[in-house]
Amino acid sequence: MSDLLKRITINPRQCGGRPCIRGMRIRVSDILDLFAAGLTAEQILEEMPDLEANDLQAALLYAS
Repeated sequence: MSDLLKRITINPRQCGGRPCIRGMRIRVSDILDLFAAGLTAEQILEEMPDLEANDLQAALLYAS
């Protein structure tokens, strides 16, 4: 579980200090919004090819 959370990074000089995935400018909140809009994990990965399946799991774990 902690390995997944290592994928979440927080940098005060990036995205206003909001949690992001692996130092990219993809915020955890962006992923959660896509899930909330009804997209499946496969659809999100298709929309954001830089993401990996474990990134999605990390975002959900971080939010819980």
